[in-house]
Amino acid sequence: MAFIQYLTFDGTQLPLPDSYEVQMEDVEADSGGETEAGTTQRDVVRLGVVSISVSFSVSPKWLKLLTGFKQKEKISVDYFDTQTLEIKKTEMFVEGYKANLVKDTSYKGLWRVSFTLREF
Repeated sequence: MAFIQYLTFDGTQLPLPDSYEVQMEDVEADSGGETEAGTTQRDVVRLGVVSISVSFSVSPKWLKLLTGFKQKEKISVDYFDTQTLEIKKTEMFVEGYKANLVKDTSYKGLWRVSFTLREF
């Protein structure tokens, strides 16, 4: 049985993640809020902006590659959409990048890398 390819960055297929969470948020204008009558008014600028929280257990080679993607201003991302169960393509950026040493080995360690991808 083949695994799903959850993430691909700029054509590079990433390893199977330890955790993968997709969230969709609406972007609202500042003009929204509560009216004088007490009703809520939403001025939605954009619906369904995707953010993906992900973590990996990786080798030093993958640590270096993922750190390189973090340095980029934007990444072309193919991701597994949990609503449609299909692969979608969008442009995203990395924020909240963390790399922790899990275990020291003779091959420069096993690393836990976590970050959040945000759609432009």
